[in-house]
Amino acid sequence: MMIITVAVGLLLFKGVRLIPNRWQSIIESIYDHLHGVVKDNLGSEGIKYFPFIISLFLFIVFLNVLGLFPYVFTPTVHIVVTLGLSFSIVIGVTLAGIWKFKWNFLSILMPDGAPLGLAPLLVLIETVSYISRAISLGVRLAANLSAGAFTIFAILAGFSFSMLTAGGLISLFPLLIMVFITLLEMAVAVIQAYVFCLLTTIYLADTIVLH
Repeated sequence: MMIITVAVGLLLFKGVRLIPNRWQSIIESIYDHLHGVVKDNLGSEGIKYFPFIISLFLFIVFLNVLGLFPYVFTPTVHIVVTLGLSFSIVIGVTLAGIWKFKWNFLSILMPDGAPLGLAPLLVLIETVSYISRAISLGVRLAANLSAGAFTIFAILAGFSFSMLTAGGLISLFPLLIMVFITLLEMAVAVIQAYVFCLLTTIYLADTIVLH
């Protein structure tokens, strides 16, 4: 599914027009917004991470949206996949921070102005908090996407089919509900991808300036 998602993305982004059509206008709007998010959070030095952020956003969005189609496997509802993404990001941030700041990067585990007597306890708490970034990032994405959406789809689909076979105008009501829920799930798919990338951008700030 990940390979299919990349292939679909490449096909959709094939060709650029001087006068954009609707699809290109949407992509340009996403591009401008994410560029502003990266610049606001990371500054001009963090623009180098922008290609990674927009690629990550589009990759997760396509995985989430394609998962709404029937008989399609959705990788992002499996915690192994989402934790793989989140741990890869946190490990990458850690390595990039150590590459730039050397071992001074570990100073993020010790809050400024804290008493030295509390250093062992504070370092332990900050280490657990730092590792929990990866766990919360991955669990949030998987949990929000697998919160009963497919169960609701299955129930409403069976209900709609029964009412359609019975006939009557009332049979349109469950279909309208399914359309509404589908739009809602598409919105959730986009929002969760955006939140994932926003948190990733915030975490990348540690590779630019020590806090």
